[in-house]
Amino acid sequence: MQRRELLRRSAAFFSVITAGSILSACGGDDDTPAAPAPDTRPPAGTYRFDLGVASGDPKADSVVFWTRVQQADAGTGDIELTLQVSTTEDFSELVVEQPLTATALYDHTVRAKVVQLQPGTRYFYRFVAGRDHSVIGNSKTAPAADATPQQLRFAWFTCQDWSVNHWGAMELLAAEQELDFTVHVGDYIYETVGAQFQTGQVEPAHQPITLPDGMPLADGSTAALTLADYRTLYRTYRSDARLQEVHRKFPFIAVWDDHEFSDDCWQDHQTYNNANQQQTDRRRAASQAWFEYMPVDMGDVSFDLNKAGHENIRIYRDFQFGQLMHLVMTDQRLYRDDHAIPEALLPLSQGAPLDAALQMDTSVGTRYFTPLPLLLQAQQVDLLTQQPRATAPSILGKTQTQWWKDTMRNSRSTWKFWGNELSLSRMWADLRQHPLVTDPALQQVFAINADCWDGYPVHKQELMQFLTQNNIRNVVAITGDLHAFQCGIVRDQIGFDPRQPAAPVNPPAGKAAMVDFVVAGISSNSFFSYLRSAARAMPALQALVADQPTFETFLWRGLPAGVHPAFPQGVPANNPDMLYGDHHAQGYATATVTASQLEVQFHKVKPLDEGQAPATPLLQTTRITLPAGSTSPTIG
Repeated sequence: MQRRELLRRSAAFFSVITAGSILSACGGDDDTPAAPAPDTRPPAGTYRFDLGVASGDPKADSVVFWTRVQQADAGTGDIELTLQVSTTEDFSELVVEQPLTATALYDHTVRAKVVQLQPGTRYFYRFVAGRDHSVIGNSKTAPAADATPQQLRFAWFTCQDWSVNHWGAMELLAAEQELDFTVHVGDYIYETVGAQFQTGQVEPAHQPITLPDGMPLADGSTAALTLADYRTLYRTYRSDARLQEVHRKFPFIAVWDDHEFSDDCWQDHQTYNNANQQQTDRRRAASQAWFEYMPVDMGDVSFDLNKAGHENIRIYRDFQFGQLMHLVMTDQRLYRDDHAIPEALLPLSQGAPLDAALQMDTSVGTRYFTPLPLLLQAQQVDLLTQQPRATAPSILGKTQTQWWKDTMRNSRSTWKFWGNELSLSRMWADLRQHPLVTDPALQQVFAINADCWDGYPVHKQELMQFLTQNNIRNVVAITGDLHAFQCGIVRDQIGFDPRQPAAPVNPPAGKAAMVDFVVAGISSNSFFSYLRSAARAMPALQALVADQPTFETFLWRGLPAGVHPAFPQGVPANNPDMLYGDHHAQGYATATVTASQLEVQFHKVKPLDEGQAPATPLLQTTRITLPAGSTSPTIG
């Protein structure tokens, strides 16, 4: 590709505009007013903005603005449009009026970063094509770097599966007032349609999705394969009026998780079966579609279609909100090592031929309900080759890890928030002496979810020890992925000695390094429902997940003897640092940040009512407060 064409394409993909860029018309001399020029624009109805507008990545002096425009007659040519930004809702005080081009090459999406804006200021914006215009969005810049705002308020959410449940939580989020911004911590789309976990009821407003190409999977579902597939998913999800309203009202900060590409993925590898097939072209298609449909800042993020391989994009970045808050957003998928326990290990150890072992699904035993002694051994040794590892498996990768450390160490803000796709809270199942577990094979300690940070314990310990050793305080993680509400303390020791993996330490040891707040999915089926479904094939575990109270008791509460009839001998707390948990929920979270405390509210919504979304979605709100300088939250 010639340089001129590359620059043209780059400008069409992402534009940088300086505030004060205003279109002007030519006129006559001072004494003779110019006659108004004839309006040669195409008539109203020529263009459509069906997916609304969005803004994102707010800085003290800049915001990114986004839209997608279409020709009403389904034409596919380039479309000329104009971005208008104003300090007033009637656009009487324009700060930007800038022509842009929406090209078919990027699915007629546009992203424009406006710089030299005023800090802590609300702006109104719209896009105009011909005589048609988009809805009016509003956005807000961050406070100046040296400012000391009295308060910041934001929301975060995750796991918005189109194909299950309902988006009543999105409706509540869109109705929120006085949010400075919103954060999405991944699973903005789900790459599969018709998967087993997507069966069941869904609100009538969400019709089934058909992918133009698709990749058939063993369970009868179809996964996105091509750029056209991933674009179809984003267009469909963004067609929901409630999600459009969230984007219209609040600037957006986003990272991805696995489903933007492939379930439980690592780098450019899918894990639908044990083959862990590398799919570089599919990964690149998924990354491009995410970038096309997210209002992200290419000043911090990089994307290069001409760079070979799956690492042609970088999305980790940070945001400063005055001296009060620093938000550090990381990527837990693109650079992570493979899961420590190879999925093919179990069938191979049981004598299955290699070809058969590679096609099986053995996520239980490797990524879920993983024996901790085996997991700790795998931090030191490659279990398939029995060769020592040079380093323990990492989620962030070497470069991003160093960036995270440098950013945390250099931050001077009161609060350091870590926007993280995956829960950091310990979630073990110690079944060695549990009264309901009689199967000797299960009488050991398990990591319940080794796809999250529990599956990379040495790397987690490295980061937590960095915080405590450098006395970096007021660190809070806002996470998702788990499909549950949780709040817990994260310590700087993993509870195992990797050199002695058969000797687990419980209760947890080490210093408290930070507090982890996990948000449930907006709509995705709950973590408890997944476990209950999996237990149907594992009779020995059925008693633990017979109902939600029994499971919650087992997981985090603990009970003295005689309190619960199912546990006559009492139950020690499996995870005493888990201070709150609701593992059968959908909803979102809000945070109010001041210099003296953090207040988090978990907003849980009702399930579908006989296939219909409930008229009043909110079921309950749980309030958690954390004083500055403390790692001991108060529930309620």
